[in-house]
Amino acid sequence: MLLTISTTHVPATDLGFLLHKHPGRAHSLALPFGMATVVYPEANDDLCSAALLVDIDPVGLVRERASGPRGNDGSLEQYVNDRPYAASSFLSVALGRCFGTAMNGRCKERPELAGAPLPFVAELPVVPCRGGEPLLRRLFEPLGYQVTTRSLPLDTRFPEWGDSYHMGVRLTARLRLQQLLEHLFVLLPVLDDDKHYWVGADEVDKLLRRGGTWLSAHPERDLIAHRYLRHDRRLVSDALARLMVDDGEDAEQALAAHDQQEEALERPLSSTNSG
Repeated sequence: MLLTISTTHVPATDLGFLLHKHPGRAHSLALPFGMATVVYPEANDDLCSAALLVDIDPVGLVRERASGPRGNDGSLEQYVNDRPYAASSFLSVALGRCFGTAMNGRCKERPELAGAPLPFVAELPVVPCRGGEPLLRRLFEPLGYQVTTRSLPLDTRFPEWGDSYHMGVRLTARLRLQQLLEHLFVLLPVLDDDKHYWVGADEVDKLLRRGGTWLSAHPERDLIAHRYLRHDRRLVSDALARLMVDDGEDAEQALAAHDQQEEALERPLSSTNSG
């Protein structure tokens, strides 16, 4: 699982200060589900790229029984799935753990940079997009991103099978690093429409904390809330009510409208799968 963040800000190596990770060293962190490593494939005054590599132990996940499918029906899926490779809630957790200070908008050495819009490119080689490229664009383009995608086949050995719902994604924008990290933190699990951990009331607070400055005005706000909170209507109603407090909207009407929207997204996917 890989995320690369690059900038052409001059000097580009200021990215090391913003991320609180020195470009001259590899930085590793043990996570409950594997290991996260931050390295810099390129670091000079003109271009600096930081790569976050998350190495997931799928066998360890099954043994822990804390993540993934359970029971006999999911016995094969426990070991054969996209979790070690595709950007998902695992990557969101790694972002929070590895770049938490940057995600909070703090930079002790270059405080003026933390508050300044800079040119960034984020690249993700494998992203699950349940809703396809149209949904990907509806999520990121309103936030100011130029979105470039690459379709990924189900199996390169059998091109007649067609493309999978995974895509290679490149996001380009001029914004604060905090904004980029928060957008990825929230929207990657939304695209996947799943999370590897149990979702409770604290997830509502997390969603509002990471999306509070942009989520309320996002045209896909309701869908984001539903998917981020794993379609738990009680949690979604709480989140939407708090987001709408100044808008004069009704959370229950928003829930009903979202149900219709989600059905429209699922219908073409179901048709494809049945074929």
